[in-house]
Amino acid sequence: MIKIENLKKQFGETVACNIPSFTINDGDILGLVGNNGAGKTTLFRMMLDLLKPDEGTVTIDGINPAMSEEWKQQTGAYIDEGFLIDYLTPEEYFAFLGKISGIQQNVVDSRLEQYEHFAGGEIFGQKKLIRNLSAGNKQKVGIISVLIREPKIVILDEPFNFLDPTSQNVLKRTLTQYASSVGATVLVSSHNLQHTVEISTRIALLEKGQIIRDLSNVDSGAQQELADYFGD
Repeated sequence: MIKIENLKKQFGETVACNIPSFTINDGDILGLVGNNGAGKTTLFRMMLDLLKPDEGTVTIDGINPAMSEEWKQQTGAYIDEGFLIDYLTPEEYFAFLGKISGIQQNVVDSRLEQYEHFAGGEIFGQKKLIRNLSAGNKQKVGIISVLIREPKIVILDEPFNFLDPTSQNVLKRTLTQYASSVGATVLVSSHNLQHTVEISTRIALLEKGQIIRDLSNVDSGAQQELADYFGD
């Protein structure tokens, strides 16, 4: 469970986050949507202790990320390519992540097999450094690097960016299957409303740093309200 209490962040006169109270339950697939500047990435960065709030707290299973490292064992995130070690090949990077996570190489290799379809024959065995991959393939490496650790909480910022339509569809299936098989809580921010509606069990709509709607998305029930809000 992730709990947000009185969380505030401001940059000059701009309010990037103002959330009095919000709870993300175990097993939620939460889609975080909003226009540019709504505060989605700011919220994720505060969850991951990459950005200090002006006020308030985020706790992950009762742990404040600013006060302890224990939350990292159960949380995986990919925000942007700055998370990657780009002078390694994808295989070297995955092996490194396995090593620092205490996962045997044969287990890493076995888990990577699950994502061969998503990789699309353009990542594994190419002998390319990550820095020389296309933006879409860097995105795939980042997402796979999260999932092979099998964390209970997955945080992905704009995961559909740079991916071709086929890879976007494969990713939707991959995330829903992962959440089901691992029992994971998945948080996804995206400008793509259709993809978000298709995978999410719940949707939070942000505007100027505030969660203005907390929508159940059973049977894509949030679709019409989102269409109305965004003027589709």
